Amino acid sequence: MLFNSLAFLVFFPLTTAIYFALPHRARWAWLLACSAFFYASFIPKYLLVLLAVIVIDYAAGLGIESSRGRRRTLLLGVSLGANLGILAAFKYFDFFSDNLRVIAAALHWNYSLHTLGWALPIGLSFHTFQSMAYTIEVYRGRFKAERHFGIFALYVLFYPQLVAGPIERPAHLLPQFRVPQRFDWDRTFGALRLMLWGFFKKIVIADRCAIIVDLVYRHPSDVGGGWVIVATWLFAIQIYCDFSGYTDIAIAAARVLGIDLCTNFARPYESASVGEFWRRWHISLSTWFRDYVYLPLGGNRVPLAVWCRNVAIVFLLSGLWHGANWTFLWWGGLHGAYLIFGRLSERLRARFADAVGLGRHPRVRRAFGAIVTFQLVSFAWLFFRASSMRHARELLSRVWHAPTFAAPNPAQLGDLFSFSHDGHLLMAAVLIMGLFLVEFASSRPDASGRWSRVPVWLRWPAYDALILIMLWMGDLGARSFIYFQF
Repeated sequence: MLFNSLAFLVFFPLTTAIYFALPHRARWAWLLACSAFFYASFIPKYLLVLLAVIVIDYAAGLGIESSRGRRRTLLLGVSLGANLGILAAFKYFDFFSDNLRVIAAALHWNYSLHTLGWALPIGLSFHTFQSMAYTIEVYRGRFKAERHFGIFALYVLFYPQLVAGPIERPAHLLPQFRVPQRFDWDRTFGALRLMLWGFFKKIVIADRCAIIVDLVYRHPSDVGGGWVIVATWLFAIQIYCDFSGYTDIAIAAARVLGIDLCTNFARPYESASVGEFWRRWHISLSTWFRDYVYLPLGGNRVPLAVWCRNVAIVFLLSGLWHGANWTFLWWGGLHGAYLIFGRLSERLRARFADAVGLGRHPRVRRAFGAIVTFQLVSFAWLFFRASSMRHARELLSRVWHAPTFAAPNPAQLGDLFSFSHDGHLLMAAVLIMGLFLVEFASSRPDASGRWSRVPVWLRWPAYDALILIMLWMGDLGARSFIYFQF
C-alpha cells in the first residue's frame, strides 16, 4: 500500500480512529494487525520473511540477556548471521553469482550455480537493520530484552516506518508502545500539516522532476549533454523530495498516534561539505553505520591510513546496502573518496580560501562550499540513478562529447520537447525555489509557533492551495517511492 494512494487515505484515518477507540492494553494488537495488513498489501507471502526475522531476534535478545561469556557472542552471531543471510539471499546472491560467473568464464572455469531470481521483499534492508540494532543494543547492555513478543513484533513491523524508515533504535521506539496516549487535536493538526507537506513534496515536486529525469536517462543518446546535467540536478531534487516526503508522512502518521520517530533529514543541500551532507541526509542510516561499523573499526582515533580504510569500508557497505549493482558501489565509493580527499586537502583548501579572501567572508565561503558540495553529490547521484555502469558511461559520454542543449528527437522524446517548451521546466524551477524557501523559513526559531499565529484567513487558503495544486499536478499512486526498492 503506497502512502500516495487512495487506499492509504482510507487506511490511515480508519486505523487511527479505531486505535484511539480501543483500550490501551489492546492497541498494540490492533497496530500490529494493521501493520501486517499494510505490508501484506504488497506481497503477502513475504510476511513470512518478517516473521522469521522477528522470531529469531526476539529469541536471540532473550538469550543474549540471560547468557554470559562466549554464548552471548554466539547468539549475537546467530542473530546477525540470520538477518544478513536473509538479506544476502534475496538481495545479493544473484549479483555475486553473476559476477562470479563472469570471472569464471574469463578464467575458463566451470561455474554451475544458477541465480535465484527472487523478488526483493519491500523495505528488507530497513527492517533487517532495525532488527539488528535491537540485538546489538541488548548485547552491549544498553537495552533490556523485550519480553512481550507482540510488542517486539510491532517494533519491527510498525507500518509508518516499516518500508522506508527512519531506521529506529529500540531505546527510542519500543518504550513508546507502552505509553498510554490520548487523542490530541493540536498534535494531530500539526502532524497533518507535516503530512500534507510530505505529500506535496512527493506528488508535486518529486514526480514533476521525475518526468524529465526519466526521459533523459531513458534516451541519453538523443539529447545533448546539457540535458543530462539538468536531469541529474533534477534527480538530486527528486530523490530528496521523494524520500524526505515519505519520511514526513511516516513521522506524521506516527505522531498522530502519539509516537515519535527520529529525524531523518535536516536540509541536506545546505551542506557546505560532503561530511556535513551525511550528517543531514538519511540520518538514521548514517548513524547506524557510524555506531555499528565505523566506531567498532576505530572511528577517527586511528592513524590516517586506517581512518581512510574505515571510511572506504563504511561507504562501500552503504552503497551495497542500497542495491546489488556496481552503480551503487561507485556511488558509495565516490562519497568515501570525497570524505578522504576532503580530510587530506583540508589545510590546502583553507590556504586557498584565505588567499582569495573567502576567509574574511564566512557566509560567502559557506555558500561557495554548498554549491561545490551540491555538484559533487549530484555527480554521485548520476551513478545512483543509472541502471548499469554501461548506462552511466553513456551518460557521462554525452556530457563530455556533446555538452550542449541539443533539441531532443521529437519521434522518441516528444514529451521532453513539450516539457522544455511549454513552461513545465520553469514550473519545476519555481517549485524547487519554493521548496527551499519553505524549508529555510521552517528552520527559523519557533517557526511553528509563528505560523500558528498567522491569521486563519491566511493559513487555511495556503493549505487549500497545496491540496488544489496536488489535485491539479499530482497523480495518486502513479509513482512508487524510490527507496521502496531498498
